Amino acid sequence: MARTSAPACRVQVYLTDPKVAVALNREARTGRIPLSQAAGRAISRGLQTSPQADPEDRLLRLERSLRDHMRAAARDMQIVQELLIEVARAFFLRLPDGIVDEDPTVQAAVEARIERLLDATAARIVAGASRERQAREAAVAAGRSEP
Repeated sequence: MARTSAPACRVQVYLTDPKVAVALNREARTGRIPLSQAAGRAISRGLQTSPQADPEDRLLRLERSLRDHMRAAARDMQIVQELLIEVARAFFLRLPDGIVDEDPTVQAAVEARIERLLDATAARIVAGASRERQAREAAVAAGRSEP
């Protein structure tokens, strides 16, 4: 049976990495084929493998991941809000209504206390985040992975 070969195409390649040249020579010797055929085989093997992901695919993956994270965070926030409403409902069911509740001075005092509570909570959240970051940085500086 006669073997048909595809028409040869002449390509001149300049190798600047000596390691690649040594590996190509070694492949030609082990396969007992000319250097040009060894180079052709190496190129065809390289072209058969799946190409590396381009930056757009990576960006798309990151965008999808962020969208999924945002969905989960929104769902978690909705759960927290519903729990808070249930706690407030249970709290108000247990408290008796009084005439004092209608007093504008009492209402202003309650509003001021709620504002102080919100400010203190925000300050603790900010301080907690910075404390966690400082603890991580200190652990990394000390050579540990966990604080």
